[in-house]
Amino acid sequence: MTDLARTRPSALDQLPDRDPEETAEWGASLDAVAQAAGSHRASYLMRRTLERAESTGLALPPLLESDYVNTIPTAAEPAFPGDEAMESRITAWNRWNAAAMVTRGSRDGLGGHIATFASAAWLYETGFQHFFRGKEAGGTSRSKTGGGSGDQLYIQGHASPGIYARAFLDGRLTEHHLDHFRREAGGSDVPGLPSYPHPRRMPWLWEFPTVSMGIGPISAIYQARFNRYLAARGIKDTADSHVWAFLGDGEMDEPESTAALALAGREGLDNLTFVINCNLQRLDGPVRANFKIVQELEAQFRAAGWNVVKSLWGSAWDELFALDTSGALVRRLREVPDGQFQTYATRDAAYVREHFFGAEPELARLAQQLTDAKLTECFHTSRAGHEPRKVYAAYRAAMEHKGAPTVVLAQTVKGWTLGPGFESRNANHQMKKLTGKEFRAMRDLLELPIPDSKLDDGLVPYVHPGPDSPEVRYLQERRAALGGPAPARKVHAVALPEPSPKPFEALAKGSGSQEIATTMAFVRLVKDLMRDKETGRRWVPIVPDEARTFGMESLFPTAGIYSPLGQTYDPVDRDQLLYYKEAQNGQILNEGITEAGSMADFTAAATSYATHGEPMIPFYIFYSMFGWQRTADQMWALADQLGRGFLIGATAGRTTMTGEGLQHADGHSPLIASTNPAALAYDPAFAYEIGVIVREGLRRMFGPEAEDIFYYLTVYNETKVQPPMPKGEGVEEGILKGLYRYQEATAPAEDSPRIQLLASGTAIHWALEAQKLLADDWGVAADVWSATSWSELRRDALSCDAAQLKGEDRVPYVTRALAGAPGPVLAVSDWMRAVPDQISQWVEQDWYSLGTDGFGLSDTREAARRHFGVDAPAIVVAALSRLARKGVVRATAPKEAAERYGI
Repeated sequence: MTDLARTRPSALDQLPDRDPEETAEWGASLDAVAQAAGSHRASYLMRRTLERAESTGLALPPLLESDYVNTIPTAAEPAFPGDEAMESRITAWNRWNAAAMVTRGSRDGLGGHIATFASAAWLYETGFQHFFRGKEAGGTSRSKTGGGSGDQLYIQGHASPGIYARAFLDGRLTEHHLDHFRREAGGSDVPGLPSYPHPRRMPWLWEFPTVSMGIGPISAIYQARFNRYLAARGIKDTADSHVWAFLGDGEMDEPESTAALALAGREGLDNLTFVINCNLQRLDGPVRANFKIVQELEAQFRAAGWNVVKSLWGSAWDELFALDTSGALVRRLREVPDGQFQTYATRDAAYVREHFFGAEPELARLAQQLTDAKLTECFHTSRAGHEPRKVYAAYRAAMEHKGAPTVVLAQTVKGWTLGPGFESRNANHQMKKLTGKEFRAMRDLLELPIPDSKLDDGLVPYVHPGPDSPEVRYLQERRAALGGPAPARKVHAVALPEPSPKPFEALAKGSGSQEIATTMAFVRLVKDLMRDKETGRRWVPIVPDEARTFGMESLFPTAGIYSPLGQTYDPVDRDQLLYYKEAQNGQILNEGITEAGSMADFTAAATSYATHGEPMIPFYIFYSMFGWQRTADQMWALADQLGRGFLIGATAGRTTMTGEGLQHADGHSPLIASTNPAALAYDPAFAYEIGVIVREGLRRMFGPEAEDIFYYLTVYNETKVQPPMPKGEGVEEGILKGLYRYQEATAPAEDSPRIQLLASGTAIHWALEAQKLLADDWGVAADVWSATSWSELRRDALSCDAAQLKGEDRVPYVTRALAGAPGPVLAVSDWMRAVPDQISQWVEQDWYSLGTDGFGLSDTREAARRHFGVDAPAIVVAALSRLARKGVVRATAPKEAAERYGI
């Protein structure tokens, strides 16, 4: 019996076999082939049989790996539609100027990356010349409000010099711009170029920030998905928009890079193409030194339901494959690890003959038919990613494939055309400049008309063939045919009408005798706003599972949960009023347990005003502990991408999650949020405060003077009676600026000691209880202030400080608001003390704070608050302590209070 016949027990053994004799014959045939022709032949026949079965639609699990060869054979490549010689010259100019820009910047230690674009130049150029649609493209995707969407391009961050070089060639950038690469601090009439794709720094060029690795892949998937969402809901026809994500093979190690592959495959996002530059190197060495990253990625993507196109070997390999009549070459390519193959790219022909072709006699005989020059060409530079015809074939196959997203695995040499000192070297990511000798070699290789005299002064020049040159005309004609320049970001100013005031007025009236949490107040507000005839359909509710935790189940039957398939099953709760309803035009994005996916959703919706010319109003509601702490990097990218919308940190605070414990108890998200310059973080205490903040947020983000900001609101799951909005002057201003006096003290006597209690969020209720205890038990008058935003108070104060440095006399709002308020100031919140302490230096009174520093814990709210020392009795003791220091209450009062309240 052969090894092939010794099969393990299988799931198939459980199925009935209607013809065991036929099954045995198939097995015997396989054994016979293995014995007569060898296991390689048997494996080949099995793979071809499985491929045939798959192509005819038989229900078999797909093969996860194919041989280490090009998916599209040379004979099957389509005709190349462009002028290859012209495009080669264009690519050569861009290669040169990218290297020159980084080298010139390196004189001042600014750095930059050369090797990535050198590796991927043809991957980009082929797309720019033949595939990437611009914002002015015709077709069906014209919007009533914002024009065409074009394609969405996620450029690999380290390749940015090449994109700048191309913009220089097409006339969108000047030499002066290039000389200000990585110089953004000012001092020039020409704005500097950001190091990487940063829309906030260069909002007319870049659409998507990608250099924080892993953010680009997941964002691209959810962008493609959001394009389908817009179309399904009848907001915009996005049939002509294609999402292209350019990634590095090393970048695919990031968990976000592969986190949403199954979503793309499951939903058949054939409007999405990943192009992974497989140069086998990451930042410090091989991606998979002892394995094969291309094969690994192929298996991952195939398993997730993607179409895989491998574009690995250049045309110089055609002769080698033609000579490989036994399959020995293909077998050898499959078994050589990446670390070794990288070494082949740097060694001479003799080394390759010995270590690659010396593995078996058939390979050695094959190598005898090849010259050293042919071997060197194949193993040093001949990769499919460096040949426009092969790249074009791969891209066309991706565009023509329907029913699934496509990944193009394109093999290249990192640092190609930069010379032997760069190509395939482990250190080339850190190499920031070329020498004069290397530039001369590069010039000769690229056949650029640059005389030696221009390379002798030590400052390598930028080169341009001229605005009326054939190259520039060709480039501009190709872009005109594809719909204008790319990449490009265009904002069509479309102000949304102000919604009806009724939903906000309802919150301003309070809840009467009903107790509701601020989470529920927010959800009710949005539910009412989603009914607005003008803007209701533009709301995009996003939740990472647990919608019922946040009281959102009432939205299920009315708004529906988006699914490209609709609802193909009978939901288990169909007989209930608030049943789980999925629909093709559903409005809710209920993403399952993925905060990263939900943030990518939010970003796509929050930037739709620019990407598609269609302003959408996303709100993403999540456990506050699992927001900024888990996905702050994506929130930073959201700010860079100039996103607009509402992030809602629900179940907020460190003591509100009864019984949940350490990993659920958020005591720091407002502090993290305060580090993001585009985030306006609020910690509202009451429902009417939420109404005021949301209404102002809609005005600032979606009104006539729209700002590139987003809001973070923390809301609580603690039910309380929601009071009506106070009628006093300046309340609304104070809510928006971050502080107002909610309840003034009723002094037990005219000469009563005074103190100011500042509280945010749910802590307002402890402060109000403490106010009563101080008055009734200790004769102390306490004013209670609602601090809706510690971070906005700080930002206002910082701007005043900056103005004072310029000679302007501006006083921070917090200083003015508390001016003349008698007694010390005591701040309390359900956050760590660093949150309120942000404003301490601008408070003129004696300052002290209470907070929930440390880890959270499982217990009741009351016990947790006593543990952290933030409940009402703790506030009373702290207040008496501050007053005792000033000598306005007896020195023993704090100790007496602690004993009285059992602290």
